[in-house]
Amino acid sequence: MIANAVILQGPKTLGVGQLALTDPGPGDLVVDVRHSGISTGTEKLFWSGQMPPFPGMGYPLVPGYEAAGEVVEAAQGTGYKPGDIVFVPGANCYGEVKGLFGGAASRLVTAADRVVRIDQALKAEGALLALAATARHALAGMNTRLPELIIGHGVFGRLLARLTIAAGGAAPTVWEINPARQSGAMGYTVIHPDADERRDYGCIFDASGVSSLLDTMVSRLAKGGEIVLAGFYPEPLQFAFPPAFMREARFRIAAEWTPADLIATRDLIDHGALSLAGLITHTVSATQAEDAYQTAFEDPACLKMILDWENAA
Repeated sequence: MIANAVILQGPKTLGVGQLALTDPGPGDLVVDVRHSGISTGTEKLFWSGQMPPFPGMGYPLVPGYEAAGEVVEAAQGTGYKPGDIVFVPGANCYGEVKGLFGGAASRLVTAADRVVRIDQALKAEGALLALAATARHALAGMNTRLPELIIGHGVFGRLLARLTIAAGGAAPTVWEINPARQSGAMGYTVIHPDADERRDYGCIFDASGVSSLLDTMVSRLAKGGEIVLAGFYPEPLQFAFPPAFMREARFRIAAEWTPADLIATRDLIDHGALSLAGLITHTVSATQAEDAYQTAFEDPACLKMILDWENAA
């Protein structure tokens, strides 16, 4: 089988080309991708060449871990059938070209136990499931507290705020310095940090990935408060110890979703407790991938870029 795929040959060297797929085996599905998302976190670091050493890292690679599409072949006993609509968190089925994370392709082969069946009515929003599940994981891990302050009103920050409310928590405050991203709140308040005088937050979630903000976060904590690092930070993290010492600050790192998070988040969406509406700002044909990646990473007005593979002739 042949698929069109986004191929990252090296930093900022990207295009769409044809790749041969590995043959499906027992337990595998073949999925025709309809939509895939571009991650402005880890994928940006691969694209820019700033990604620190990472398992499976190397060029050329097929990026993307946010794909939604239709099952076209299903091995016996997988529980899936042709026509099922699924979310796929990437694939590694491109021979010598690395699948890291391998979701940005028109067709892919993946183990059935990696996908999640989703409602076809989600359409392009189905590609957001991994990001929503990562936000859910940050909120639902061991010994967690719901955020009172969220830093950053990108897609991830918005999902954290929506999930906090869905979990029955008080509406968090969200900081955002970019005026273009201060709108779109659903039941919570978005303000510039300079307009916030509060310095007793019990739990602060950072969704910005900006490592230089640690001291600012510490200065806004209550005694015994917690800072949750929910972004991805390529640079070493550091902070002034005395202010953190006086507050007896706690730090927690939230990693990516687990399969259980995917299912739980899918169920929240299906039952209407979590909306993915208003998060996708740009959708372009996958044939325009080179421009789409640059826009996703460099245009602050772009919250979420989706590649449309259905209409990529």
